[in-house]
Amino acid sequence: MSKVKIGYFCSDCGNEYPKWQGKCPACGSWNTLTEQKIPSVLASKGSAYSIPKASPIMLSDVDMSSEDRFSTGSGELDRVLGGGAVKGSLVLVGGAPGIGKSTLLLQLCAFCSKDLSVLYVTGEESGKQLKMRAVRLGSSSDRLSLLIETNITAILDSLEDIPCDVVVIDSVQTMYNDALEGAPGSVGQVKDCTMALMRYAKSHNTTIFIVGHINKDGNIAGPKVLEHMVDCVLYFEGEQASNYRILRSAKNRFGSTNEIGVFEMLDTGLSEVPNPSELLLEGRPAGEPGTCVTCVMEGTRPVLAEIQALLAPTSFNVPRRNSNGVDYNRAMLLLAVLEKRGGLKLSQSDAYINVIGGLELNEPAADLATILALASSFLDRPIADCLAAVGEVGLTGEIRNVNALEQRLSEVSRLGFTVCVVPKRRKGDLKIPAGLKIIEAANIREALSSVLGAKRSGV
Repeated sequence: MSKVKIGYFCSDCGNEYPKWQGKCPACGSWNTLTEQKIPSVLASKGSAYSIPKASPIMLSDVDMSSEDRFSTGSGELDRVLGGGAVKGSLVLVGGAPGIGKSTLLLQLCAFCSKDLSVLYVTGEESGKQLKMRAVRLGSSSDRLSLLIETNITAILDSLEDIPCDVVVIDSVQTMYNDALEGAPGSVGQVKDCTMALMRYAKSHNTTIFIVGHINKDGNIAGPKVLEHMVDCVLYFEGEQASNYRILRSAKNRFGSTNEIGVFEMLDTGLSEVPNPSELLLEGRPAGEPGTCVTCVMEGTRPVLAEIQALLAPTSFNVPRRNSNGVDYNRAMLLLAVLEKRGGLKLSQSDAYINVIGGLELNEPAADLATILALASSFLDRPIADCLAAVGEVGLTGEIRNVNALEQRLSEVSRLGFTVCVVPKRRKGDLKIPAGLKIIEAANIREALSSVLGAKRSGV
C-alpha cells in the first residue's frame, strides 16, 4: 500500500499548502483551497514512473563536444528556443484557446518527421479531426505517428515499446494517472503527469513538447511548480481580432528569454514574419501628432515600434490615465517628468498611451519616444515621419545612454528613417550609418526644442 497524505490546493493558482486556510496567500483568493489525497507515487505500484538506479559522475567527464540541437522547421521558433530544440528537453507551450498552439506543434511534427521519429499524443481530438486539420494545413505526413490516449501510464508504455525522438502532448490538462485520485486537470494529476514526462525525457533523450492551457489571469493552469519542472516555458500571445501572433519565452535553460518570434495566422497555418519592424509600422499615419517611432531590442533582434499618445482636456478633477504596451507605473512616471522637467501642464488632461501591434515595451530605451509622443499630442504638433527616438529618461529629465545603440541605428536607417534622436552623453565613438542624421539631446527640454520647437511652457 502506498502512503497517503492530505494536501490543500488553490483552485485558482494551484499552490499547495499543508493545512486549510480561508485565503490563499499566493493569489489572495478566498475559499479556493480544496482538500486532496496525495499518495506517494514513488512508492505506489501504479505510478507513472519508477526510480532508476542512479550513480554519480564527474563533472569533468560530461561530454560537451557537440550540442544536441535540431531545427523545428520554423526559424522564429528556433530563435525563441535559443537556436533550435534541445534533445532531452521538456518544453511547455501555453496560450489562450484558439491562439494556434496545436497548429504550431502540428507543423513542427510534420517537419521533424522527415528525419526523426515523431509521436503526436492527443487527448482532445479524434484521429479524424486531427487528420482533417493536418490536411488543411498541408502538414500531413506518412511518417507521423498518432496516439489518442489520456492515461499517462499507457502513453509511457507505448513509448517504451516504440521509442520516439520527438513527442507532443496535447494537452497536459487532459492527462491522468489512474493511481491518483482526482479528475484530469486537477493540481495533483497535472503535477504527476508532468513529472513522469520529465523523467522519461531525461532518461531517453527524447524532446517533449507539452501544450498547457491558461487560466483567466493569463497564467498556465495548474500548480506554479509546473513551470519550474520544465526546461522551457513558451507563451503564445495575440489578439483574437488580429492575424498576428507573438511567441515569447518566459523560461529557457538553453538560451535567452528575451527573444520573440512573430507569426501570421493564415488559412494554411502559421507563417513566419522574418521582419516584424515593417509589420509593426504598417499603416502608420503621416503628419499626425501624437505618434513617434522607437527601436527596442528583443533579445538580439532590433525591432521598431510605433508609440501613440493622446492627451485630451478633461472637466473632471482627477484625469484619466491608461496605457497599453507600456508599463502603467512607467507611463505615470514619464508623465510626471514631462510636466515637471518639460514644462508642459498635463495635470488637466486625460492621457492614453498605446503601442501598435500588441508589442510589450519593457526596456527603458522607449522612454524618449513616449515623451515625444505625449508632447506632440499635447502641443498638437506632428513629429516628422522620418524621425525616430531612442533613449532612457531619468527623473531629472536627463536622457541616458542605452545598450546596442549602433545596432538600433542600423535598423532605423535600414527601414528608411533619416533622423534619430539619441542621448548626448555616451561612451566611445558612435558609428552612424550613411544617410542618417543624429540629433543629440542631453535632456528632454533639448529634445522637445529640437523636434517640436517647444522652448517654453505650453508653447
